[in-house]
Amino acid sequence: MPCLCTTLVLAATCVLLSPGVATETVVTCNVATVHRLSCDIGVISVQTVMYGREDKETCSEERPLSELANTECSQEGTADVLKKRCDGKRVCEVSVNVFGTPDPCAGTSKYIQTKYTCLPAIHHVTCEHSLAHLHCDVGQVISVYGATYGRYDQTTCIYKRPASQIQNIDCSLHTSSVSDSCNGENSCTIKASNSVFGDPCIGTYKYLELAYICECKSIYPSREVSEPVAQGQAIVLKQRHPLTQQYKYRCVCSGNHQSHCAHQPGSPKIMLSFRLSTSLLLAATCSLMTAVVSTERVTTCSNSRNVQRLSCDIGVISVQAALYGRADNETCGEGRPQSQLANTECSQEGTVDVLKNRCDGKRDCELNVNVVQTSNPCPGTTKYLETTYTCFPAIHFATCEGSLANLQCDEGQVIVVYGADYGRRDKTTCVYKRPASQINNVTCSSPTGKVADSCNGNNSCTIRASNSVFGDPCSGTYKYLEVAYICEYPGVTPQQLAEH
Repeated sequence: MPCLCTTLVLAATCVLLSPGVATETVVTCNVATVHRLSCDIGVISVQTVMYGREDKETCSEERPLSELANTECSQEGTADVLKKRCDGKRVCEVSVNVFGTPDPCAGTSKYIQTKYTCLPAIHHVTCEHSLAHLHCDVGQVISVYGATYGRYDQTTCIYKRPASQIQNIDCSLHTSSVSDSCNGENSCTIKASNSVFGDPCIGTYKYLELAYICECKSIYPSREVSEPVAQGQAIVLKQRHPLTQQYKYRCVCSGNHQSHCAHQPGSPKIMLSFRLSTSLLLAATCSLMTAVVSTERVTTCSNSRNVQRLSCDIGVISVQAALYGRADNETCGEGRPQSQLANTECSQEGTVDVLKNRCDGKRDCELNVNVVQTSNPCPGTTKYLETTYTCFPAIHFATCEGSLANLQCDEGQVIVVYGADYGRRDKTTCVYKRPASQINNVTCSSPTGKVADSCNGNNSCTIRASNSVFGDPCSGTYKYLEVAYICEYPGVTPQQLAEH
């Protein structure tokens, strides 16, 4: 297969993933189970939430007509509740109990319907004792939206951690340390540790969660003109900050961003005050997200209980390289004697195969360092696990049992399903308030062709995640439907896309 140039890959990715910047809809019929929002691109911004009933068709399966008659049933304040819990996150799981107010219409069969968008941002979660690597393309610098250190769920950075270390989910504090260290830099490395951020909850295993964008070095928000933008000039876009809701400005380059991002002497300082077209907004998003489709690197210091986490904001994981050992005398060297750092040619064979087997094809993958410790490649040397991976372009989502999966593409595009599985293969997805007995079986997942049979070739498609559709691969386990798909223009070749 020929190697595509970076520009074509990015262009293809942007077209394939255009639903990421559109409005997403999640409908959960069984409101006592799990309502899950997630973003492949950026972070969640809740738009509307309805808990009640607005029509007679939605979630009507096996319900008597008397429970569907009231179509003007909705609980007040639901949007505010979900915005506080979910805005700024990449994944958010809740159930009806979070609304905490009386039943809006007793006797009526209700459902939760949430509409949300995914604001462009690069999102990272780094487990305690690992290093967070922030980086941008040449000519761009980091601008941190926000960062928190602590824990506010029981699903992140939990692989083989004792229950006592993940129970406290009210332990999270906003920190400016990341922005203070990284803003204005092209790349930045910061350790997720109590020594950097303090300890907001002693005894709890924590993680650093942050969102940032890459922007051009020179930004000139003071002059606003409505002029056409020539190829190669920088565009300054006014954008609402997803976490503070304040406006800020960012630069997107219409041509070669490496050559034209910085302001050139004598060139105009341009701010667009007219409404941008969908194509330009998509181009802006694609420029903003170039770091997401580039190579990512995660480093975890060696300790059998430390967790390494790989994740993709776009698509699914493809592990490229993995090192368990030591390649330099600085990484994870804090507090270590020089004798333990001297051997910089220490590596264990087969590490990349272990990582590929566990993580390829997933959007998130967590493991302990001891998973790769099949031998000790260099006794007496302090080792670390460093993994390099890319994110293969695809739209990926998980829909909890009892909810409706909505696949959708832009006008003129059709769905092509890469693959789908129904069951359970981890203890982190669709687990909110579920008893342990329902999530312990992680070997219950089987591929299904029913999503492809129902959805391929359609512009949009809705399918229910339920045993009645897919069968029950593991009775008593709370399951979910995991789908990866792309949107494509029928009959359009990559060459035609590049020319366009």
